[in-house]
Amino acid sequence: MKFAKQEARKRRHYRVRTKISGTSSRPRLNVFKSNTNFYAQIIDDTTGRTLVSASSMKMDLPSKSNIKAAESVGAEVAKKALAANITEVVFDRGGYQYHGKVKAFADAARAAGLKF
Repeated sequence: MKFAKQEARKRRHYRVRTKISGTSSRPRLNVFKSNTNFYAQIIDDTTGRTLVSASSMKMDLPSKSNIKAAESVGAEVAKKALAANITEVVFDRGGYQYHGKVKAFADAARAAGLKF
């Protein structure tokens, strides 16, 4: 059975989410890419609350969906997380392959001081 690209991503994400869960000591850093923007959230799955979020939608960038935007969002979410006393997270790539925008986001978040 052949699945559409988004359906396959959702199936991969569901498979990963059965193994990854964010706690209050190590919340989950989730990413989502749309055609127009890049989003990231730090989530505590035990309480079901979003602790920190960042997106390219609120940033003043020439293009909000390229690798530079992903790097900016990574640096922003790491800065907000460190301000909220969150230093370690579990990385949830959202079913996306770990390259391109997702890798650039992760590298920028690590460079800004987030550990995962």
